[in-house]
Amino acid sequence: MSLIGIEALEFGIEDRAASEQFAADFGLTKVDSGEYRTQNGARVRLFDKNDPSLPPAFEPGPTLRRMVWGVATEADLDQYRQQLSSSPGFRDLGNALEFQDPNGLTVRIVPSTLECVELTVPPINQYGDMRRVDEPSPVYDKAEPVSIGHAVFFVDDLEGLEALERFYCDQLGFVVSDRYIDRGVFLRMNARGGHHNLFLLKLPHRGRGLNHVAFTVRDIHEVIGGGIAMTRSKWSTFIGPGRHPVSSAYFWYVNSPLGGAFEYYTNEDSLTEKWQARTMHHSLESFTEWAIEGGIDSDTRRQKKPA
Repeated sequence: MSLIGIEALEFGIEDRAASEQFAADFGLTKVDSGEYRTQNGARVRLFDKNDPSLPPAFEPGPTLRRMVWGVATEADLDQYRQQLSSSPGFRDLGNALEFQDPNGLTVRIVPSTLECVELTVPPINQYGDMRRVDEPSPVYDKAEPVSIGHAVFFVDDLEGLEALERFYCDQLGFVVSDRYIDRGVFLRMNARGGHHNLFLLKLPHRGRGLNHVAFTVRDIHEVIGGGIAMTRSKWSTFIGPGRHPVSSAYFWYVNSPLGGAFEYYTNEDSLTEKWQARTMHHSLESFTEWAIEGGIDSDTRRQKKPA
């Protein structure tokens, strides 16, 4: 019994035109009105925030309203059906299970429709490991996200953080990758996989809600190309480009009209059962090895200066 990926993110939005434009500019492919996909078929769905088909919001304004995870087989779904039947808000929809996590977010589990994506990614030459020969590194005009890799949520308090961690680990099989003392925990959906699929975070003076959702791209060059393209399209950068020491990932976060931020990222650590979760204090140094505030200007290709 294990999850295999994020199938969909369903948002309640306030400005449809801006939200549709943002999704397209971000590099998602339009499937239908209000529905976009990554290369592996993960969906981003847009609904009016007052749409009666949406579950209740866990924070005011535009935000994520439902997170959908995929399992490999119907047998996996049956096992979760037994495991989750007593969870708050549980609904057995036949080919899907729905419930509410302790943070108030509605979660759904479905048989996966994610597709295997094979891409040619030129290697990065490093000292003693020169594998790219007679071939320049790529330059991307925009990003084409491959998958939805993770989401980050704020929680109300430390008690809520502990309850949420227990829920995802005990009920859904998540594994702790690393931990910030009295601040947050990084969880991956399986013992073997990327550094985290969820990051649960408590910040002073910030209640529960969405921090950001993150999309995997091919390499650091696509992180840069995607971020510059979003700047060119007049979307503001939250922070980036930069690198997280805790996961080794390169990132670029763009403020989103859908709620929170959307992140391009790549080069995260790949973990196994042998990984020993670390405990560390949250700090600027543990969050970012380096980062550019406000992004890169698309005309000068230099750091974007404050207006």
